[in-house]
Amino acid sequence: MTREDVLIIGAGPCGLSAAIECGRRGLSVRIIEKHNVVHSIYLYPTNMQFFSTAELLEIGDVPFTSPNEKPFRHEALAYYRKVADRYNLRISSYEEALAVKPQEDGSFIVETQDRAGHTHQYEAGSVVISTGYFDHPNELGIPGEEKEKVTHYFREAHPYAGMRVAIVGGSNSAVDAALELIRVGAKIDMIYRRTEISQHIKPWVRPLFEGMVAKGKITLHLGSKLNEIGEDYVVVQGPEGEMQIPNDFVLAMTGFRPDRKLLTEAGAQMSDDLDKPVFDPETMETGVPGLYVAGVIASGRNANEVFIESGRLHGGLIAEHIAKRVDLGKTL
Repeated sequence: MTREDVLIIGAGPCGLSAAIECGRRGLSVRIIEKHNVVHSIYLYPTNMQFFSTAELLEIGDVPFTSPNEKPFRHEALAYYRKVADRYNLRISSYEEALAVKPQEDGSFIVETQDRAGHTHQYEAGSVVISTGYFDHPNELGIPGEEKEKVTHYFREAHPYAGMRVAIVGGSNSAVDAALELIRVGAKIDMIYRRTEISQHIKPWVRPLFEGMVAKGKITLHLGSKLNEIGEDYVVVQGPEGEMQIPNDFVLAMTGFRPDRKLLTEAGAQMSDDLDKPVFDPETMETGVPGLYVAGVIASGRNANEVFIESGRLHGGLIAEHIAKRVDLGKTL
């Protein structure tokens, strides 16, 4: 069994940052990653542009240089790969953490399984859970959602050229998808439960979107919800009643939620109101000594309350607290 000072579950930007900060303090660190490095960013739309500047996405004091004021997805993938290589981080990719088990001596046993089905065990003095949320979309819960024409992930517009596409949602992801689909001649119906599009739409994108709506390129159904998905139609409930709309594909841009199973099974508590893990915001430690959260896993039901810009700072708080615990243990 491999022994580490710190085991980090999740190789997103926040997990990488935590590993770097722990390593700087002389702690041995390994990262367990279910998929590939920064998998959540990999799942972003191919041509996605960040809301943040490159500087606010930096970790480990490695400059993120970009010719664009706001970097694109492909730039971020290259940047975080570079950071992982720069610090020679030990990352076990395509290995899923199955359980985090606290031990009587205060350490942890972490059980994992690799893509070949082989199981592994690691012993760690501390565990940081920094898993993302893209594996768990918020489902619509309506008839027809299981059809192949429905997806919660938009990658690029080409497969939808000339098709009738219903987009469910009114956030940045829905708006970005709509604008890309226009370029390939798709007929778009955007269905949003609220009476106006999100106020958080990227300011340089909003005028373009509103212009496409005004020109009739996007049919906007506000105050509406999708009730049913058929083979060649969708049923929309709007302010004036129910209507059936011809349809080929449905993009359900309804957001995602973190999976907190590892946390709860390890004994971490959740708040009553927001289903948010209980932790000390100054150290990111949960109620289980030595068990920490970093990144979006620390958010409530609204995953958007923690972004890379803020989550990347969790690593420094965690590393400092673990280092003090280790030093205290040595003196004792």
